[in-house]
Amino acid sequence: MRILITGICGFAGSTVARGLVESWPGVELFGIENFSRAGSELNRRELPALGIKLFHGDIRVPSDLAALPKVDWVIDAAANPSVLAGVDGASSSRQVVEHNLLGTVNLLEFCRAHGASFILLSTSRVYSIPALSALPLETRDQAFQLAPGGPLPAGVSAEGITESFSTAPPVSLYGSTKLASEQLALEYGETFGFAVWINRCGVLAGAGQFGRADQGIFSFWIHSHRRRRPLKFIGFEGRGFQVRDCLHPRDLVPLLIRQMREAPAGRQPVQNVSGGRRNSMSLAQLHAWCDARFGPCPVQADPAPRRFDLPWVVLDSSLARKQWEWEPTTTLEAVLTEIAAHAEAHPDWLEISGG
Repeated sequence: MRILITGICGFAGSTVARGLVESWPGVELFGIENFSRAGSELNRRELPALGIKLFHGDIRVPSDLAALPKVDWVIDAAANPSVLAGVDGASSSRQVVEHNLLGTVNLLEFCRAHGASFILLSTSRVYSIPALSALPLETRDQAFQLAPGGPLPAGVSAEGITESFSTAPPVSLYGSTKLASEQLALEYGETFGFAVWINRCGVLAGAGQFGRADQGIFSFWIHSHRRRRPLKFIGFEGRGFQVRDCLHPRDLVPLLIRQMREAPAGRQPVQNVSGGRRNSMSLAQLHAWCDARFGPCPVQADPAPRRFDLPWVVLDSSLARKQWEWEPTTTLEAVLTEIAAHAEAHPDWLEISGG
């Protein structure tokens, strides 16, 4: 099996690449990376030692893809992953669309030309912001939780947001480019006869994740707390009760292998893949965990709302469990402990990775 991973030197791409090499004897891995993110150069030195062939290129440039070898599968892990992309002043709206959507179009054309199949690592951010903001919630143990007793909105189970939840705009520029990429991938697959899988991931986290709040809040918070950097609970009365689930990307590897090995007949192409309710926590709970690990650290409260922020996003991965017998195996505690150990071993990680 020959596999191309885009964004291979990012956190998700490099973790998946290492997992595939360890779990799939004989697999041939290729990767393309534009090295635009701080920290990606570290993986550039390590991955070739595993037998992975790296190409320096940009998926937004068709001629860069033309230099790549023929493969059986493409795993698209390349994206500008920030929900604030295009509106935060650090990147333009055109850059977000070109990278997250037009790059996907180029990859789909690559698949069409070479007869390859396609897996997109998508996001929980495809779900409607107004609908998520309107969920019935209560406060318990310093965290927002679904309010018990009453009927749940369409697309919501006791375990979280399901694949049938609304994707009506607004979902942010980032979310809309990923949602459009999903639709185009499914259309290309149907039109040109290749397999397509869409994996909507919750928040990815683990040791070695680049230290930016908009790209990995668990890693950023732990590293910042360890360094006693200023920390702030933003929005929602400044209490830090907003909740996210957490998934280590190495837990994606068994699912990806099954998706590439088995025929798609009878399976839904779009599934949530997340840590779920058991692997979720609030920012206040994360801060308390850090206090216990590193010692108390002050945190400021800023009740002013922040654009696109949401009180509670936890994905229900029941469909992935039913279709693929998949569920995450790395506990939330294990993820946090791994990040903390990395923070202690690499005290300058925020500077290295652009935090």
